[in-house]
Amino acid sequence: MYFTRFFIHKKVIACYKCRMRWWCPSSVVHLLRCMLLQLCPRRRGCRLPLWMAKTQAYLKLLLHSLFYNSLTDSDVVFDSLFEPLLWTVDYLTRWFGLVFVWMVAVLTTSILLVIYVVLLPNAFMTYSTAWLAWHLCYGHWNLVMIVFHYYKAVKTSPGYPPTEKNDIPFVSVCKKCVIPKPARAHHCGICNRCILKMDHHCPWLNNCVGHLNHRYFFSFCVFMTLGCVYSSLSGRIRFLAAYNALERFKHLEMEKPGVPVTGMGPLIGLLPTGQTDYVTPAPYSFKEKIMDKSIIYMWVLTSTVAVVLGALTTWHALLISRGETSIEKHTNSKEKSRMEKMGQVYKNPFNYGKLHNWKLFLGVEKRRHWFTRVLLPSAHSPLGDGLTWDSFPVKKEPIQV
Repeated sequence: MYFTRFFIHKKVIACYKCRMRWWCPSSVVHLLRCMLLQLCPRRRGCRLPLWMAKTQAYLKLLLHSLFYNSLTDSDVVFDSLFEPLLWTVDYLTRWFGLVFVWMVAVLTTSILLVIYVVLLPNAFMTYSTAWLAWHLCYGHWNLVMIVFHYYKAVKTSPGYPPTEKNDIPFVSVCKKCVIPKPARAHHCGICNRCILKMDHHCPWLNNCVGHLNHRYFFSFCVFMTLGCVYSSLSGRIRFLAAYNALERFKHLEMEKPGVPVTGMGPLIGLLPTGQTDYVTPAPYSFKEKIMDKSIIYMWVLTSTVAVVLGALTTWHALLISRGETSIEKHTNSKEKSRMEKMGQVYKNPFNYGKLHNWKLFLGVEKRRHWFTRVLLPSAHSPLGDGLTWDSFPVKKEPIQV
């Protein structure tokens, strides 16, 4: 009896202590709370994993940015909602840049193999000496220009503004780099840096197109377009012959050899005199089939690239003639529309006239530079440092600005 009372008294004391600590003793809630406390040591609640906490904080910040202040408009809402999508695209573009560069190298090499292995031997047998010399000279000059400008466009830095303190004038402060941003400089989300006179980020170069490599990029587009047009026109006759051969033998393979020709066949001259059976022509060898298919592949690829890249090159030529980049094209259009509503006329401050725009872009300072710097491989630097710009049109020869 004594032990029973002692045991009950001890259990009551234990339950009272548990009541003070856990609020609900001897219940299912007490058990669940103990399990919860075992999983979450802190009584404030469970701590999320680090990546989930960062994602939650980013989404909360994204939501708050929609109601930041009274200046919030449709552009801010659009940018905030599509920020995750844009970040994903930038991330994929950054990591797949090398794949695009390798694709350019592999496709260009395949076209060269078709030209040297299939077309060139045929040209030695059919072309005259003068035509053969012209094709060899022009083709190899075009190839050298393509390889040189593509290599320089990939390896040359587009130009970055200084990160240390300096006295160079600037127009704003980059919100992401938190450094002074000179005129015509923009931040690239893929490179995660500010670029001097940024035009765009080219995935086929795995590099930004900026002040120091803009000329290399445009020259590569021009000479690649010319090379594709040249290959397409030079191989058009062989392409038609190869296509017709493939179609002809495709139909012949579907017919059975040695089928007697009856009815009106002998009367209309379907077969030679005295021949009553259709005889299958010489077999279409595997080598001939591969050569014809390679010619068709070369012609289709070069023709497609000539059209697409030619349109892109024409667009950039128009921008250069107006003294603006791809990014400035959009900003200038918005500014022009805004000033038209106010009854004013907007003029691009970096437009020096078509001829002078091209001289500044190509780095032409003397007449002979049109040959030595434009028609021949040249690694000369562009005029100016990309940090300061003359904001007034000039009528004299371009100098360092």
